Amino acid sequence: MRRPSRLVLLGHPVDHSLSPAFQNAALRRAGIPLIYSALDVLAADLAGAVRLLAENRAAGNVTIPHKEAMFDLCARHTALAERVGAVNTFWVDDDRSLVGDNTDVGGVSLLLHQVLDGPPAGRVALIGAGGAAAAVLAALEAEGITDVALHSRNPARSAKLAERFPIVTSIAANAEEAVREATLVINASASGLEDESMPVAIESLPFGAAVVDLVYQLGGTPWVQAALACGHRASDGLPMLIEQGALAFERWFGQPAPRDAMWDAVLLPDAT
Repeated sequence: MRRPSRLVLLGHPVDHSLSPAFQNAALRRAGIPLIYSALDVLAADLAGAVRLLAENRAAGNVTIPHKEAMFDLCARHTALAERVGAVNTFWVDDDRSLVGDNTDVGGVSLLLHQVLDGPPAGRVALIGAGGAAAAVLAALEAEGITDVALHSRNPARSAKLAERFPIVTSIAANAEEAVREATLVINASASGLEDESMPVAIESLPFGAAVVDLVYQLGGTPWVQAALACGHRASDGLPMLIEQGALAFERWFGQPAPRDAMWDAVLLPDAT
């Protein structure tokens, strides 16, 4: 495909996002004369904004709360995006079609392997039922997981996900029920994104369970910090964020992403 005319992040809110920092560092390292910018777009304005971006051959990423809506706006999808039913990476193909992909799945897989030192095993508790949760289920499915307890504040969305992913074996009435007997607990909800709320109380976590929070914060989210203090293996979503962004970079430009530059931009911003 042709090189994009511009790169953007679509979401609401987006002012907290680290994506512009590490994507622009990657662009500089690769010598690509583009700027990656964040666009705060309300749901009602998404279709119009995407139409204008496509007409200008822009590419980019999509974050909360637009990943599922973006799926419907794309003319074509990769197999992963089809399986997830959500798009977090997009571009315009040579025939001017808007193409949607989901690099969150690859980001989740890398994060889980880092936290667990290998593939996941046993029961997984998943909190959330949106596009991020669907990406988690696709990643777990690929890893051979067959037992997921799901909880979200929207029972209808939970039921819809369970229909699409047979690895969901139970829909829990609350988070505490979901985490019982879990060896891995994953937060794919927005809990903790804008405050210090926790998706499930630390004292409810089974002994030895690993904790993954897809919400990210330098130094770890409060939930991750509390889990680590209680002896759990735990990580927030920063490794996933960087990896999904690196995979997106490789889709847009057909070359390896400079992951070291991306990480330096986040961890050593003054040096970049």
